[in-house]
Amino acid sequence: MAVSSLSFSSATLANKLNLPIKPSTITCSWPTIISSTKDSSLDEERVENCKRRSLLIGLGASSLLPTKILLAQEKPPNYDEFVDVKDGYSYYYPSDWREFDFRGHDSAFKDRYLQLQNVRLSFIPTSKTDIRDMGPIEKVVAHLVKHVYSTPTQVPDVFDMQERTTDGKNYYTFEYTLTSPNFGRAAFATIAVGNGRYYTLIVGANERRWRRVRNQLKVVADSFKVLDI
Repeated sequence: MAVSSLSFSSATLANKLNLPIKPSTITCSWPTIISSTKDSSLDEERVENCKRRSLLIGLGASSLLPTKILLAQEKPPNYDEFVDVKDGYSYYYPSDWREFDFRGHDSAFKDRYLQLQNVRLSFIPTSKTDIRDMGPIEKVVAHLVKHVYSTPTQVPDVFDMQERTTDGKNYYTFEYTLTSPNFGRAAFATIAVGNGRYYTLIVGANERRWRRVRNQLKVVADSFKVLDI
């Protein structure tokens, strides 16, 4: 499995996407973190981590991959797996979430107490055979976040995007927020093409809780797989 990432922290990329871009406190070649901190010691630690990652590039990209990605085939503790053999996909979700009906989606699970903390999957027919046929990740993400996911009253912000290849299939994953005057929501989306279908998985939460649950929900986004049918 190959993984590559592109940070949205540069002004050049911001202009290309024509989207508001929130810079991270510290930038490096690894995915940016959505929340910032005033703790100077933590900033220093992140700077050192970026330096170490730069030094390790010569040792091979696989040495830099998070453990959860390297062990993507193994279900982590406290997660269950949803497998839809008929419609050709699978993903993990937190074990304490429950299934619910989400209009226009093929499957969905949500937190028992926080309904806005959920994952849902939908798909539509397509003549494409690969997500790369939709276009470069920058253009695809810009269009989705600005014209599909957001409404005229929401301000979209993109924080990071990643492209990965698993079992010969390509996936785009990106992190974004949609902010309105009274509410904000943060989410990861993973999109892929297979079986004549364009799949979209979105897992998110209230923006105020995002820092607390971000890593947990990233596992869900990274676990999505298209199965041959």
